[in-house]
Amino acid sequence: MPKEVKSPCVSECKLKHEVCTGCGRTRDEIKEWKGMKRRDQWETVRLAAKRLKALKK
Repeated sequence: MPKEVKSPCVSECKLKHEVCTGCGRTRDEIKEWKGMKRRDQWETVRLAAKRLKALKK
C-alpha cells in the first residue's frame, strides 16, 4: 500500500444530494480528507467510486 493516498478530486465540484458529482465523495469527506488516517482515505476512495458509479446510472 502506498504511503500516500491520492485524492479522488478531479476539480469538477458540484454537489448533488450532498455527493460531489466529480469525485463521489460526500461534503463531509471532502472537508475531512486531509485529517483522515490513510486507511480511512482508502475506504473513502472505495466508497466514492461506488457512489460515482451509482450517480452515473
